[in-house]
Amino acid sequence: MINSINIDTITAIFIKREYMNIIVNGETREFKAESTLLEALKELSLEEKVMAAAVNMEIVKQDSWNSHKLNDGDKLELLDFVGGG
Repeated sequence: MINSINIDTITAIFIKREYMNIIVNGETREFKAESTLLEALKELSLEEKVMAAAVNMEIVKQDSWNSHKLNDGDKLELLDFVGGG
C-alpha cells in the first residue's frame, strides 16, 4: 500500500528553497535561504540601528550575529533603544 504524499512535502524534501520566510517584529518577510542574522539586518538596512535581537525568544549576542543562521519560520524580534525625556 502506498501512502499519498503532498507535493509540498516532496518539494521540501528534494528541492532546496532559495528563500525563507522570517517573522520580523510580527511581520512576515522573505530572505535568502541560509541567511545569517547580520545578513537579514543588512537587507533591512538596520544593522547600525538594532541594539538587541532575539530569535524564537532567545537573545542572540551581537558578536554572534554574523554566524547565527536563520531558519524558515523563525520569529525575529529587533530592539532599538530610543532616548527621550
